[in-house]
Amino acid sequence: MGLGLAVAPGAALADRAAADRCAAGLQPLGKTLFERALPDILRGTEVSTALRTAALGLVMSGAVTRDAARPAAEAAGACLSQVARPG
Repeated sequence: MGLGLAVAPGAALADRAAADRCAAGLQPLGKTLFERALPDILRGTEVSTALRTAALGLVMSGAVTRDAARPAAEAAGACLSQVARPG
């Protein structure tokens, strides 16, 4: 049950301040996904993988629907891609 997120992969630290500013404008679910995925990204996990893991946990627990998780993850991915760059 993949979410099929299309966001830039990456591992190296790029612009954390810009990512945090971006995340400040996210809806609550997007902020939650950003916060859950960020530690993995800072450890070198690709953005799409970190977001898929974060979203899947919420979907599987019944906290959110897949339909709600997908756009929130895409929005969070745009912010997270500022912290990760291909490398």
